[in-house]
Amino acid sequence: MTSDGTGSGLHARLLAALGPAITSGVHPPGTVLRADELAERYEVSRTVVREAVRVLESMRLVEVRRRVGVTVLPVTEWNVYDPQVITWRLAGADRPRQLRSLTVLRGAVEPVAARLAAERGDAGDGARITEHALGMVATSRGQQLENYLVHDIGFHHAVLRASGNEMFARLGDVVAAVLTGRTEHEVMFSDPRQEAVSLHVRVAEAIREGDGARAESTMRTITEDALSELDILAP
Repeated sequence: MTSDGTGSGLHARLLAALGPAITSGVHPPGTVLRADELAERYEVSRTVVREAVRVLESMRLVEVRRRVGVTVLPVTEWNVYDPQVITWRLAGADRPRQLRSLTVLRGAVEPVAARLAAERGDAGDGARITEHALGMVATSRGQQLENYLVHDIGFHHAVLRASGNEMFARLGDVVAAVLTGRTEHEVMFSDPRQEAVSLHVRVAEAIREGDGARAESTMRTITEDALSELDILAP
């Protein structure tokens, strides 16, 4: 901590309190947050408040208005692709709807990314995707969800990057936030369904073999199944 009472720990603690409070509706759109009141309530310096507000402003959760204060913006203004915003929203009561929204997004992007990966990816891409698919197989039994998550994220990251489309690649952190949220909030079976794991292996095979149509259709099955799982796990 620095001599004026600021510090990354205090800054992170304030963000961890304010971010979820905004995304959950505790501070609804239009709410004006006063810096001095925040400093007093959370027992931090105004410098820490300003640092936290700058981060929230970069996420478009708030706007600093002269002579007004820090104003909470409407949801339509939020950077809903920011992984931290996704994490905060998944921690709230709106989790089921948020998971569905994000899974629909995945269904629109990932099948096409898989096809492009098969058509444009090189041997290194195929090897990385296969490595993670096999890692998913190895950790899919015995309630190893944390280890499984590492490979699940790695697999989808690798497919999106191998697509050669920089816009798709940037969604890797979004997919990672969704998969992490499902695991942390127990919106997963204790052991992943073996059929779902096998589908990832089949996607890897199709990408290695340059079969774009098969890679796309198999990845589409994965995202459709993920949406169906939510009907059971997050009704």
